[in-house]
Amino acid sequence: MASRRALLVEDTPSMAMLYSKLLERDGFAVTVAGTAEAGRAGIEAGEYNVVVLDLMLPDGSGLELLEFVGRVSPETRAIVITADGSINRAIEAMRLGAFDFMVKPFSETAFVSAARNAANAKLNAEPATADAGAKSKATKSFQGFVGTAPSMKEVYERIRRLGSSTATVFITGESGTGKEVCAQAIHEVSNRAKKPFIALNCGAIPSELMESEVFGHLKGSFTGAIADKLGAARAANGGTLFLDEICEMDLNLQTKLLRFLQTSTVTPVGATRPVPVDVRIVCATNRDPATEVRAGRFREDLFFRLHVVPVHLPPLRERASDIILLARHFLKEFAKQEGKLLHDFDAGATVQLMAMRWPGNVRQLENLIRMIAAVHDGDVVTADMLPAEVETAARAIPSALPAEVTATLVPVVDSTASLTNRVSALIGEELAEVERALIEATIESCGGSIPKAARILNVSPSTIYRKKEGWVQRDATA
Repeated sequence: MASRRALLVEDTPSMAMLYSKLLERDGFAVTVAGTAEAGRAGIEAGEYNVVVLDLMLPDGSGLELLEFVGRVSPETRAIVITADGSINRAIEAMRLGAFDFMVKPFSETAFVSAARNAANAKLNAEPATADAGAKSKATKSFQGFVGTAPSMKEVYERIRRLGSSTATVFITGESGTGKEVCAQAIHEVSNRAKKPFIALNCGAIPSELMESEVFGHLKGSFTGAIADKLGAARAANGGTLFLDEICEMDLNLQTKLLRFLQTSTVTPVGATRPVPVDVRIVCATNRDPATEVRAGRFREDLFFRLHVVPVHLPPLRERASDIILLARHFLKEFAKQEGKLLHDFDAGATVQLMAMRWPGNVRQLENLIRMIAAVHDGDVVTADMLPAEVETAARAIPSALPAEVTATLVPVVDSTASLTNRVSALIGEELAEVERALIEATIESCGGSIPKAARILNVSPSTIYRKKEGWVQRDATA
């Protein structure tokens, strides 16, 4: 019996037969439903890894069925297939939790690959407790994190499992991915949650002061030591000590940190007797620690002592499904602080945010949304509110978006080419047809907004409305 089960909701028999054969050939057990009602019944009756559904069904909207899947069977991955590749439909499907969105016609390879990836995401998801499952349905956040991408769910589950442990945790990830948020979350789910959480950035403190910051000092132990200093290790006694950017630590201090880990004692600067300390160590770096060890910048024995439980935070570009979720979260927070009414993003802004690579990760997105909330007014964030570099970056990397979305973007033309060269491929076409194609493509790129398209084309909206009426009359008499 196949270990992967798929529910196919498709009302065209020939297409249903084709999709079924493709899925069965790849090892799926397939159940076919020809209507939205049959699809709902199938979802309620069986447990499926994947639901493949057409948006155009004879008795209802595929989007309504998609919402039903998310509500009744949240662990099931849904793939939406449609002949209508409009950006609004793509965005709405993604908002409702679609795993993938495919526009007909598509290749058999692409279809099978999407189904396989969706099934693997379901099969590889580790079972959660009943309480955790109920919590995941009720919220899209976890201990300061926001996101529902599979990679983040794995991080959440790893953090939950660390709750009853005292093992040292080594967090890796690019700058801006939320390493301190992760460390704080590990502390909050542990039995040390009521004790101190002390964070220390090893890269922000001069090396000559670092030992004092970590282990403390006695009054008079060096010039400027006008009073005893407790130090981060003793301040975190009973709780968690978070050492951020651990690879920036001086080699001499690494030796003392290793001794601290081995003996659970610290010797403040100027003291002669060690002091026992009970802390859990969580450390983080945005570098590759193995590379730092090979280069001789990080002690190998210290690395193995710290690298007990690794946690890796994925960059934002690898959890693209969370970009708009995070953006809305930040917009709600900052709009409230600024007393603004901004609460969502229009289609154009959504596309550009999704297409960005976000080298600064979540922190970069947070700062951008903070700027927008501070500078702009209105109900929704529009594309023209975004900085120019966002649009430039979005258009420079169209591969970051699904094909059905990038197809709606106005292509970037080579500004160094002459106008004659740019339109050379259109020579021989009727002027009226070229004008119509340009106007319709521009409207589509603006999410269907004629006023926005009119601004791009530098004409009045009424001009476009009149032309559209003329096209309808001409098509009717053709």
